[in-house]
Amino acid sequence: MTNITAISGFIFMGISDIQELQTFCGVLFLMMYMATLISNLMIIILTTLDLQLQTPMYFFLKNLSLLDVFFVSVTIPNFVFNSLIHNNFISILGCAVQVFLLSTFTGGEVFILTVMSYDRYVAICSPLYYDAIMNGGTCVLMVGISWATGVVFAAINTAGTFSMSFCGSNMIPQFFCDVPSLLRISCSETLVLINTSLGIGLCLGMICFICVVISYFYIFSTVFKIPTAKGQSKAFATCIPHLTVFTIFMGTACFVYLKPPSRVPSITDKLFSVLYTVLSPTLNPLIYSLRNNDVKCAMKRLQQNLYKQEYLHLIRISLNGINGSTEIYNHVKMKRKQIYVTCNKIV
Repeated sequence: MTNITAISGFIFMGISDIQELQTFCGVLFLMMYMATLISNLMIIILTTLDLQLQTPMYFFLKNLSLLDVFFVSVTIPNFVFNSLIHNNFISILGCAVQVFLLSTFTGGEVFILTVMSYDRYVAICSPLYYDAIMNGGTCVLMVGISWATGVVFAAINTAGTFSMSFCGSNMIPQFFCDVPSLLRISCSETLVLINTSLGIGLCLGMICFICVVISYFYIFSTVFKIPTAKGQSKAFATCIPHLTVFTIFMGTACFVYLKPPSRVPSITDKLFSVLYTVLSPTLNPLIYSLRNNDVKCAMKRLQQNLYKQEYLHLIRISLNGINGSTEIYNHVKMKRKQIYVTCNKIV
């Protein structure tokens, strides 16, 4: 029992023991974090403000981007801070919070991606009933269940993880707290609770995976029946981004969590951990925006609206600054009308 109570926290092994390389990795991850944050926040802003993106698909995409922002913010800022000050210590409470948040956002993202596959299934296989099936109430309910399921699973997973005893080494062979790393340094002989939580997580993941496979089986069966190549390519264009994101996220997550634990992690283990925590949140907005005409058009409309509002604001300031000159007032008013008409033509 004395060995168990001796551990008050954990120490991350990180990516490298060399301080210069730690600093370089910290700066690199900071740049990636900022790019991820900006791109996902842009998706959230566009899908919130643009009226033409007020559809179920972009509602789910907004929630996916929101989950990505939270997910990447759990590990990367802490890793950047530790890399710059060269202090890799984390308390047991901090580690528990990190495991809980990671489990919450991971579970929520898996369920949102599953819901998005069902949305694509209804849109392609039952287009006439799409508005009736995917109404506002149904979409909110699906998203709410996804978030709630993530929280419940995270609570079970965190409770199971920290019901274990940690003694001996307190070195976590990773740059963030995850369950496989904590299992490596656990000295508990009875792992009923953690095995139960991992079993629940595995079952939920398998259910989501099977639902996505079934959805795309019917989607591809329907698409191949479309007589024109243009129609097929248009249908594929709405599915390929989602399928790519789901494959990347599930592939890296399965490697991290389903790989048999080893006492000494390899370079491959650390690489896939980086891909799991950074790659998917970074690529999600790029995959959905760079090849999506709706999002690109929404971006142009937002820029043009901001441009128009800026000019109208400047004219309003000019009008407020004019006192008593009817000729100047009419001239500025005419210019304001011309700019307003021009901006409307641009939009």
